[in-house]
Amino acid sequence: QVQLVTSGGGLVQAGGSLRLSCAASGSIFSINTMGWYRQAPGKQRELVATSTSGGSTNYADSVKGRFTISRDNAKNTVYLQMNSLKPDDTAVYYCNAEGRDGFAKIFFAWGQGTQVTVSS
Repeated sequence: QVQLVTSGGGLVQAGGSLRLSCAASGSIFSINTMGWYRQAPGKQRELVATSTSGGSTNYADSVKGRFTISRDNAKNTVYLQMNSLKPDDTAVYYCNAEGRDGFAKIFFAWGQGTQVTVSS
């Protein structure tokens, strides 16, 4: 079973920065896509950024130019560097990974989430 552990959330003032980390562990053969999603109270979970093993990235329009997704494939870890944070960025941030496990089965795993709060 593949599990993801998310860390790095916290409370910051508007304009500040945070770096989130998400490490995958378990029976993993390969990871294709890793990504970040967020959900604010009363709102739908939304895509923030994704990254493929081939180096392609995708960002939500609301975070382009401010957030950067990166990966360390040797550590099965994905990061989200968040700069110029705004109060609207306040949400629980979840990481996701998709790939193939050690039993030749496709997996789609979610982390437990970490709270990011941006004060004005």
